[in-house]
Amino acid sequence: MNDEFQMTNGGKDAAGPFVIRHSSFFNSIRWRLQIWYGLILVAVLAGFGITAFQLERGRVFRRVDNELQRRTGALASALHQPPRNRGPEGAPGGRPFDGPPSEEEPPPDNSRPERARNDGPADRLRREPRKFHLPAQQGALFDDSDANGFYYVVWRRDGQELARSSNAPAQIPMPVRPPRPVAGGEGPHPLAPEMRGSFRESVLFTPPGETVLAGRSIARELAELRRTALKLTGVGAGILLLGLVGGWWLASRAIRPIEEISATAVKISAGDLSQRINVGETESELGRLAGVLNSTFARLEAAFAQQQQFTSDAAHELRTPVSVMLTQTQTSLNRERSAAEYRETIESCQRAAQRMRRLIESLLELARLDAGQQPMKRLRFDLAQTARDCVAQVGPLAAERHVKIVCDLPPLECEGDAERLAQVITNLLINGIAYNREHGEVRVGGEASRGSVMLTVRDTGLGIAASDLPRVFDRFYRADVSRTSGNTGLGLAISKAIVEAHGGALEVSSQPGMGTVFTLRLPAPDR
Repeated sequence: MNDEFQMTNGGKDAAGPFVIRHSSFFNSIRWRLQIWYGLILVAVLAGFGITAFQLERGRVFRRVDNELQRRTGALASALHQPPRNRGPEGAPGGRPFDGPPSEEEPPPDNSRPERARNDGPADRLRREPRKFHLPAQQGALFDDSDANGFYYVVWRRDGQELARSSNAPAQIPMPVRPPRPVAGGEGPHPLAPEMRGSFRESVLFTPPGETVLAGRSIARELAELRRTALKLTGVGAGILLLGLVGGWWLASRAIRPIEEISATAVKISAGDLSQRINVGETESELGRLAGVLNSTFARLEAAFAQQQQFTSDAAHELRTPVSVMLTQTQTSLNRERSAAEYRETIESCQRAAQRMRRLIESLLELARLDAGQQPMKRLRFDLAQTARDCVAQVGPLAAERHVKIVCDLPPLECEGDAERLAQVITNLLINGIAYNREHGEVRVGGEASRGSVMLTVRDTGLGIAASDLPRVFDRFYRADVSRTSGNTGLGLAISKAIVEAHGGALEVSSQPGMGTVFTLRLPAPDR
């Protein structure tokens, strides 16, 4: 949603109220880049942090689990060591869990002598009440004095505790034996270690039915893991902050040319065509775009300047015959005049009107050529023959000016509008005759090569100054020594437009005092 704020200066400012619009930052390219960059960076950092934390957590748990499983195995081994020969009561040589019967243990069941006679030694030992004694080798794995150390609990098959370490938690429920062996066979069946609060415990079920549990408080490991998670979060937040700052800087640097382009375009649209984009990095994509836009703006400025000059020159050219006509008619109306004087006035007005008509026709022709509305025929013809016809047409003018025309042309086959191109050649010939020295020469030559047809018109006139050459084809342009055909100053401009409409080029070269050469180039027709 866009927010709009209207601010006024109390009506004292002549500019009146103005409106400042703040677009949503979602419409900003910089913010879009920043948001996407931030989301991608958050996803990468979160994935890396979670992966690192899980790897560390797995390493800690595997180390604890290995220790727990080692101890459950040791307990099961001590619980089921093979029996040794029983000595006298209380004598050494009994099993690790043998000892004097405690008051809690029920007396041996002798009420079923038949079963006693049929049971084997192992069955009798399994039924006999016994007390668990952990040998020194296995006892070294447990430290009863350490409340955070490893502890153990052993249950009989009937669910009663057989033994427990002094540092074991008070309330430890007996694990539930799975309905079927996990791994099959007659060996012990361990379960995967599990968490119970802050305790990590491993359970092993023995084939005779005892349940062995070994555990340890991992509060320190959990606290360390929490600290590790906080460290990863802090490092990730720092990297995210640096990444966002760097991303904002990069986005601002990337968007800056666009902002300069926009600001320059606004100034140009306001009428200042001299504005240009400040191109800092010409090799980047935006730098190349800025260079192209600067070139476009330069052409626009030149086109507008030319248009303004053209309008001014056209107005000046039209004002002269109109002024002549108004002056002549006003003079004739001031008093009575003779018929000869009236005739002279009318003839002067006629000459001015004819000049105005030629100028208007030339302007219309240029406008049509610029708009591409002037139809051009596309027929094959011999440009050399067209040039000879033009030479014959301007022959009387050349004879009047005592200028010799030499035409030495090979066949020049080309494709286009023969009448329009004849107009171009005639303008060039008249230009060469009008501004040649007396008893000078105009030489017409040509050749066909490299997929193009070339025709040259060379005169022996005074030549054109180097400073005037670039503007010879400008409309209404006149140097100190004019090089335009006719009196309107549009002949060469019209000729250049006609040639360019054929896909060709009209060029000029000159040296002061050595003459001028106009070169007409046209594409050769396809065979």
